[in-house]
Amino acid sequence: MARRLDLVEEDVRTRPGPGSRPRSRLRPTYPDARLGQVVAVDRGRFTCAVDGRDVIAVRAKELRRTPVVVGDFVALVGDLSGRPDTLARIVRVDPRRTVLRRSADDTDPEERVIVANADQLAVVCSVANPAPQPRLVDRYLVAAFDGGLDVVLVFSKADLADPQPLLDMYRPLEVPMVVTANRQPGPELPELLRDRMTVFAGASGVGKSTLINALVPGAGRATAEVNEVTGKGRHVTTSTVVFDLPGGGRVVDTPGVRSFGLAHLDVERVVAAFPDLAPATVDCPRDCDHQPHPELDPEAARCALDSWVAAGHAAAQRLESLRRLLASLQHREADR
Repeated sequence: MARRLDLVEEDVRTRPGPGSRPRSRLRPTYPDARLGQVVAVDRGRFTCAVDGRDVIAVRAKELRRTPVVVGDFVALVGDLSGRPDTLARIVRVDPRRTVLRRSADDTDPEERVIVANADQLAVVCSVANPAPQPRLVDRYLVAAFDGGLDVVLVFSKADLADPQPLLDMYRPLEVPMVVTANRQPGPELPELLRDRMTVFAGASGVGKSTLINALVPGAGRATAEVNEVTGKGRHVTTSTVVFDLPGGGRVVDTPGVRSFGLAHLDVERVVAAFPDLAPATVDCPRDCDHQPHPELDPEAARCALDSWVAAGHAAAQRLESLRRLLASLQHREADR
């Protein structure tokens, strides 16, 4: 037996420490994974429609930092039976074809995807009770156009007031517009929704969930009356959920909002989302901020949007909405 002083380097055995084994760059491909679509999200559990049944799933460990939202197409492995107390795993999220996204407000640069892969956005605006909010509608329109979604404008509660001023305001957009009354969708709306995935969005209290309950028997979405004191809708819907339409297609009910931030967009993309106003900007002076400047010399070049609206090509309310939105984004840039 060698004495301690006789030991040489070759005699010393070392135990590999943590991380000494090189990590493989190869990841499982899951060739047997099944494709599903996320139809509801609840505290880290994802309800996925797979072959006509609902499967509850969680994200696989390698996807723990990957956002998964309603509408995402995902690859699943594990127990896909849909039986109670079973879980599958989401191992892949496919690229999104369209997105509806927003930020908390116009100063928060972090965008939040609300729904993915929808075909169109049904923006619901009540004619009365609560009063219409065109500027909020315009924000939804900007998000839809930027995210690749078609748009349907739904003016609800026409039994309470005349919808014509709203119809006149948005007619230059050349998008489908539907008027509903007495809490019923009427014949036009179901036809526009057929065989498409449509997101219903709008302010609290405008009747989104009421319309979905009428369109989807058994949907059972909670509804509430508008607050008589404030005149504002009550937040009742708290989750985003997909429902199958009896005649084909899907509708997505989303929580009502009182603000819809667009901080993730730049000025050019916002202007492009106002197709009734954007053509006029080609005649604007260079570096035009599209704001009125009454202090300028009358002979100086000004924003061309004013003369465009004066000529009747777009509604004055739409220009006011665009300018308010641009001012909010420009203030954000100045604060950075």
